[in-house]
Amino acid sequence: MPSVVPFLPLPGDTQTIAAALHQPGGFTAQGDLAPHLARAVAALGIEGLVSIGEAAAPAQGVALYRAWLLQHGQKGDSAAAWYNLGVALQRMGKHAEATAALETAQRLRPGLWQAGLGRGLAFEAAGAPDSALSVWRELLPPAEARRQIHIQLARLLEDRGRLGEAIEEARAALLIDPDQPDVIQHLVHNRQRTTTWPVTEVAVPGISEELAARHAGPLAALALVDDPARQAEICASWIGRKLPAAPQLLAPAGGYAHERLRIGYLSSDFCRHAMSYLIAELLERHDRTRFEIWGYDATRDDGSDVRARVLAALDHHVPIQDMTDEAAAARIRADEIDILIDLNGLTKGARPAILRAKPAPMQVTYLGYIGPVPLPELDYLLCDAVTVPPGAEADYSPRPLRIAGCYQANDGVMPQLPAVTRAEEGLPEDAVVFTCVSHHYKLTEAVWGAWCRIVARVPGSVLWIIDDNPESRAALTARWGAAGLAPERLIFAARTDPARYRARLALADLFLDTTPYNAGTIASDALRMGLPLITTRGRAFAARMGASLLTAIGLPDCIAEDLAGYEDLAVAIGTDPARLGALKAHLATGAWERTLGDAEDFTRRFEAALLAGRAAL
Repeated sequence: MPSVVPFLPLPGDTQTIAAALHQPGGFTAQGDLAPHLARAVAALGIEGLVSIGEAAAPAQGVALYRAWLLQHGQKGDSAAAWYNLGVALQRMGKHAEATAALETAQRLRPGLWQAGLGRGLAFEAAGAPDSALSVWRELLPPAEARRQIHIQLARLLEDRGRLGEAIEEARAALLIDPDQPDVIQHLVHNRQRTTTWPVTEVAVPGISEELAARHAGPLAALALVDDPARQAEICASWIGRKLPAAPQLLAPAGGYAHERLRIGYLSSDFCRHAMSYLIAELLERHDRTRFEIWGYDATRDDGSDVRARVLAALDHHVPIQDMTDEAAAARIRADEIDILIDLNGLTKGARPAILRAKPAPMQVTYLGYIGPVPLPELDYLLCDAVTVPPGAEADYSPRPLRIAGCYQANDGVMPQLPAVTRAEEGLPEDAVVFTCVSHHYKLTEAVWGAWCRIVARVPGSVLWIIDDNPESRAALTARWGAAGLAPERLIFAARTDPARYRARLALADLFLDTTPYNAGTIASDALRMGLPLITTRGRAFAARMGASLLTAIGLPDCIAEDLAGYEDLAVAIGTDPARLGALKAHLATGAWERTLGDAEDFTRRFEAALLAGRAAL
């Protein structure tokens, strides 16, 4: 049997109307009720209103609404009265009259979808199913329109940080058409960001976990799988959809014969971004007797100090924000750049179509994307012997070009930092504070489980993590409670400016790295601030960044081979003040400054790697 739509809620004077309807004579008091109903309809708002539909029997309601409508006719504000008249008529079984009343309501207020729904139900009840189908098809936008609207809603909600709503809109689009790789990509990554695990269980018919993983996109891949070959497949799928080959390659096969090699850096992150903080001193320290430094800048000016410093370190600054990819590639070719270093990879803001045109005879990807970037026009991926060990070359595209020592550039210039205290950050003075301030998309269910067990095994300890987004905070808090841990032992850190972020790292006792996507800049910052770090040694580049940093700084004992060993290592350090003290003492003696922070030494090693790569082409 077809259902019957409910009465439309009406505001105001409900108790007065209901009482009058239940008096002897009921609706015969219509002269007194009309003013109340008139005010109610005049103030109509579909959401949050009080229904009078149950206050009268259907026959009473029909008489009431008809009496009122005799006075007010078909004014725009009478749509609700016509609608409720139709509902009452339908409940009396007068389906033809109900259809007419509901059609009037819908004509007076086209957005009143309830009237269209009711008309269809009335047609169905009257034995006219084809008419019901026709009404509902008119009411519902075409599937393609609904799909496009859901996609735009998902995009804008994601941009505004309303990730839970964005996830639902993306799913709605995929339920209409599951063959939408770009929508799958955003859905999976937003599930990562909100810690909606498992992230590839998207609950859409036709989209398996394997398919969701294949279309997860480059960034999500690094936190999804610890397998460089699989990461390369995911990236290749994305490139195949997004980046057709250029009509011609621009760079001359034999290169150029410049007295000083021209190195061009291509980036959309010459701003207050982790990459710029890492690379600023490298740019400053390049040997100008051998190299001439160009910057191809796709960044919007944020007015930051670090942007000003980066631009000042360039010999030539070329803004390309408003250039097409073709024009930017032509400019790089015209400038006769010998080595083009891409600092984005496949991250947000990247301009990989420029690289596809091959505007420089040697093209390298570095730092921005820590994994395979399988563009045929790229010659090298800059790495080191820990992040891509000997024998792993076949898993990477482009081919690895190793920097001696650690791959990561760092700025040795110590910024001015504010004074901070545990009390100001809401941390207990006498607790062992475990921390990780990486984005939550790097978290996995396995790592979170390890963290919960670590805190449970270390008496008096707390976990201090970044307050990334409302959805992930709620989800992690719920899981924390489900693990039997007291809520006061999970502390969220508000986002802050770069100086305070660095300063407050020193308040913690042990940094717990994520896997398979390790911390990079944050891990180096932690070590610089005297905060020991533990990590695991995975398979992929992104899963070995922590191991590279710890090897360089002289703390190989802080590298575990798997999560079980990682958990035991954290507990052993957290319950042994002497061991923790020894780690902090090692860092306090200038270990970072002598190793990771020695920008002069790094620059020479970096330049040597570039020259070796050029000679091998």
